[in-house]
Amino acid sequence: MADTQEQNAYELLEIEITATEPEIKKAYRQKSLKVHPDRHPNNPDAAHKFHLLNSAYELLLDPIKKTALDNKIKADQARKLRFAGLNNKRKAMLEELERSEQEFKKAKVAEREAKAMRLREEERIKEEGKKMREEREMAMKKESETKSPKGKEKETEESPPSSKLSLVSPWSTRLTLIHVIVGPLDNTVRIKWTPANFPELKTSPSLTPLFSQFGTMDTASIVISIKPNKKNPSKPPKSASAMIPFIDVQDAFSAVMASGRKDRGLQGIEVTWAAGQEPEFVQWLRSKGRLGLSARTSSPSVTSKASEPTGSFSSFPDAPSLPTERPASPPSLGIDYATITLMHALDEAKEKCET
Repeated sequence: MADTQEQNAYELLEIEITATEPEIKKAYRQKSLKVHPDRHPNNPDAAHKFHLLNSAYELLLDPIKKTALDNKIKADQARKLRFAGLNNKRKAMLEELERSEQEFKKAKVAEREAKAMRLREEERIKEEGKKMREEREMAMKKESETKSPKGKEKETEESPPSSKLSLVSPWSTRLTLIHVIVGPLDNTVRIKWTPANFPELKTSPSLTPLFSQFGTMDTASIVISIKPNKKNPSKPPKSASAMIPFIDVQDAFSAVMASGRKDRGLQGIEVTWAAGQEPEFVQWLRSKGRLGLSARTSSPSVTSKASEPTGSFSSFPDAPSLPTERPASPPSLGIDYATITLMHALDEAKEKCET
């Protein structure tokens, strides 16, 4: 209690530390009249407050105790001033730390938003590419139907569903059996490369000159995916890939065969089938010798097949003659119109023989 009185003596009398003895006495008289117990008979703390006031008054009138109290108060004030400077430095350091932390959080949030936006953009591009390719396929199909309606009607009547075709001679000699279902990715290839080695390959136009050597591509449907460097965004991306659809499956086959070849400019670029394995349709074409290492130089030939049954037809005067000209728009799936026409002619000759 005495220690508390010493610390609060000037505060109890409401005077400064530089007050003189007459000022101390005057302040005591004024304060004692306010807190005297006789003036506050219903306040149980009045006597205690009056006792503290008397103790503070006696302490300040004692020169030795007053000097000790003054020295202690001055030392406390000097210590507060010294620590105030340190606190300002700590406060500045804390503010700088908080500001750096806020900037880091903002950067992380912006990075996440940019990543999410990039993923949404990639999904949108994929969907648009898929939609454009479907529309292009529908337009090509309608154009084909418009140019050859009669051939389309015969094909619809005589061909089994699901793009499965059978070629059988009228003399029960099976020449060829085509039992292939053409998939939507049979003419599409997937390429992978390291952006650090090929910094120029970032857009569809940059891929076109490199792969146009194999054949015509559906450039509007090319989809590119570049994975950023998550650990160090300032460095180049680690890997990149793209889906490139060709108009002709033979061109796609040539691109796959040229994977990693330096003479084709594909050293360091991996080219594979988009489906992950060689399509069944391509396997059939290879087994029939209709595909080579170059799609531009290896085109299917049906001269031998067309000439084989021609001699047999000579004993049937009513058999229709085979067309010698190829239609203006052949399909780009490796089955030529001459083969289909030969199949139709053989079926018609067989029906006439049976009747």
